Amino acid sequence: MEFLKGHDLARYCKPDNLLKMRSVLSIVARAAEGLDFAHQQNVVHRDIKPANIMYEPESDTIKITDFGIARITDSSKTKTGMVLGTPSYMSPEQLAGKKVDGRSDLFSLGVMLYQMLSGSLPFKADSMASLMFKITNDEAADVRTIRAEIPEALSVVINKALTKDADQRFQTGVEFANALKVFLKT
Repeated sequence: MEFLKGHDLARYCKPDNLLKMRSVLSIVARAAEGLDFAHQQNVVHRDIKPANIMYEPESDTIKITDFGIARITDSSKTKTGMVLGTPSYMSPEQLAGKKVDGRSDLFSLGVMLYQMLSGSLPFKADSMASLMFKITNDEAADVRTIRAEIPEALSVVINKALTKDADQRFQTGVEFANALKVFLKT
């Protein structure tokens, strides 16, 4: 087992400890590229969240960790009704116990991006049932209502990542990463 320097990204999801927008976009773009590689190997992580991405600020490196519930997409699907992962970050199809592919990980990464930019989850509720309903049915509040300086075009990218219909979401991690890299060029 490799010893990783640094810490997970959860500490950067609190409103009083957010990273600079440029750093968040760079981290999430690299995570999207890493997920793209996994997806090309037919591996779906199924539990993408800040606690499962290690970050070492000194070298500005990231590592996606905890592939413990990852699934090889060519194998048999998860039993109907079986839900694995962390609910706040799960895609609608994952919550429904449907077969998932890499686009589910990209939804989860979109939730993480929203949280790392705003310090708030896009879907919040008082009960698990309400949370699951919101993720599967409600649109996330525009991230700019929480952090006004986020460009409208970036809000559009986040909304695409959080789209309920997987066919309307980013189809690959590289596509998601490239959409974020546009904001790193300026």
